[in-house]
Amino acid sequence: MDTLQMQQQNYLKYCEFQKRLDNKTIKAYRIDLTQFANQIGVEKVSLVTPSVLETYIMWLHQMYKAKTVKRKLASVKSFFHYLEYKDVISNNPFNKIQIKFREPVILPKTIPLHTIELLLKTIYQQRKQAHTIFQRENALRDAAMIELLFATGMRISELCSLQTQAVNLEEQTVLIYGKGSKERRIQIGNEAVVRVLREYEQTFCSQIQDSHYFFVNHNGTPVSDQAIRRMINKYTSLAAIEQHITPHMFRHTFATSLLEADVDIRYIQEMLGHSSINVTEIYTHVAMAKQRDILTTKHPRKDFCL
Repeated sequence: MDTLQMQQQNYLKYCEFQKRLDNKTIKAYRIDLTQFANQIGVEKVSLVTPSVLETYIMWLHQMYKAKTVKRKLASVKSFFHYLEYKDVISNNPFNKIQIKFREPVILPKTIPLHTIELLLKTIYQQRKQAHTIFQRENALRDAAMIELLFATGMRISELCSLQTQAVNLEEQTVLIYGKGSKERRIQIGNEAVVRVLREYEQTFCSQIQDSHYFFVNHNGTPVSDQAIRRMINKYTSLAAIEQHITPHMFRHTFATSLLEADVDIRYIQEMLGHSSINVTEIYTHVAMAKQRDILTTKHPRKDFCL
């Protein structure tokens, strides 16, 4: 029972059945813990010492960026807390080492609003100029997906997993299942967005009913995140947009635009589904338009007469 492999399996079962973590989190834990066990070359839990951990941390820093090292260590640290909690070990080796990180602050990349407008115009134009019903319907679905990404700030994984009953176009709301199976309800505040979603829903009605997913292909299978990325690349190329645009950038732009419009950051936190305000506060660094407005209109230098 003291083997590292056996205890890791016990821990993953504990995460699944007692902590009720989602499959993606458990998969990440399994990858991190397997890597840890393979790298340290120790079979028994009792043989994992602070020295072993320090050697592993050095190796991680040589292989990965600080953010990834921090995440991988968090997985291992949680495992050893579990071992301590279950009295498998009497002394947690993490208690004997100090770990500090200096993570570079990487600002979220946003899309200029005129670029989003150009992208949407291109999609609608492609729909209008489509030679076949198939092309026209695909463009309609593409417009609906981009409109909803920007209108709600949802993650691409949340968009792909969006189920039929989660979209209520009568009340103009979307029920989003986020990380850790947390629910949040977002209002769709734009009538044009609601209209295109209604038209899409009517056009793809049979496929949606068969699959139970809201965004589907013509064969009734859910749209994948890779398909959405390819779709965005296609339209940015058609629109001659030089900026590389990812689905997550719509989320960043959603948050930054609201912050620049003086929306309270706690409302933005709730709409994004962040568990901590610290995560949302990264957007305070990118609201440059708001900063420019404040410093232009509020700074006392404007009143100097020289």
